[in-house]
Amino acid sequence: MGRQRTVLVTGSCGLIGSEVTRSFSRLGFSVTGVDNNHRAVFFGPEGDTAWVQGRLLAEIPDYRHVSIDIRDRDAILALMKDLRPALIIHTAAQPSHDRAAAIPFLDFEVNALGTLHLLEAARQFCPASPFIHMSTNKVYGDRPNTLKLAELETRWDYADPADAHGISEELSIDQSKHSLFGASKLAADIMVQEYGRYFDMPTCCLRGGCLTGPDHAGVELHGFLSYLVKCNVEGREYKVFGYKGKQVRDNIHSEDVASFMYEFWQAPRIAEVYNLGGGKANSCSIIEAFRMASDVTGRQMSWRYVEDNRIGDHICYYSDLRKMRAHYPNWSITKTLPMIFQEIADGWARRLPSVA
Repeated sequence: MGRQRTVLVTGSCGLIGSEVTRSFSRLGFSVTGVDNNHRAVFFGPEGDTAWVQGRLLAEIPDYRHVSIDIRDRDAILALMKDLRPALIIHTAAQPSHDRAAAIPFLDFEVNALGTLHLLEAARQFCPASPFIHMSTNKVYGDRPNTLKLAELETRWDYADPADAHGISEELSIDQSKHSLFGASKLAADIMVQEYGRYFDMPTCCLRGGCLTGPDHAGVELHGFLSYLVKCNVEGREYKVFGYKGKQVRDNIHSEDVASFMYEFWQAPRIAEVYNLGGGKANSCSIIEAFRMASDVTGRQMSWRYVEDNRIGDHICYYSDLRKMRAHYPNWSITKTLPMIFQEIADGWARRLPSVA
């Protein structure tokens, strides 16, 4: 029975991985987490997640932590053979759109090759176990920027009423500029789909927008909302890169991500793809985020504009959630944007010793 209720979580000390670990533990699963703190390699001391590992071990008595690198094929095969989990949730990644260009081999090996190792290990030892992959909306490259946009006072938005619900899974992933990160994640995304279709395995790719929450270790190159609120709380200058600060993102709380994964676990499908975000209701531009952060903390935002947008960056992106809701009607967004801002600000206030 134990093996029937075991979940393997890669990247278990990251934002989504740690949330999933806690959530599934509360649901009665035995959780084995794989994380070798590579985030500290990607982003330096600010990206270190060792403190998260300590919290998980303290909070979850039967949590098992395995510090192996998903690039290590033999180690992954051995772990999967021994564990044969009932569910695999793959959140480990090199997550930065910008950082990838400086570390192209490491980025591709972690994101693409690491995913292949996990898929093949799952096929060999537990092919009937659902495989949930945290993909990214960057698999669409800059294709969303080809949609007609309207410039409003504080944000860009879609001009065509047909796009009013946001970006659907029908958008092309081809013939666009992705960034090397987008390309490595797209390779993994396609591989997860292919293992589902070719081997009839229950897999899904969750093409995340801005995933966030109070435990996010946001840094300048990754973790938009967490890093923005951190700058506000610390009084640190925030740099806005291009598009007049009106670029729009939708934000989804890590708890809502974990709850969707549980719904998929209960009724898995073959080779599915979902755009996972907060939708239009949880979208904001950077300028709007400055105001919302100030409303929560009472501090004015210090920021500087740089007329140089990030390569392949989205001008406006929010997820069309209709497919997710149609397939899993019991799932819904529970954390509103104001709730998310408050939780992130409270989280940074607890973790930053310099903040009174």
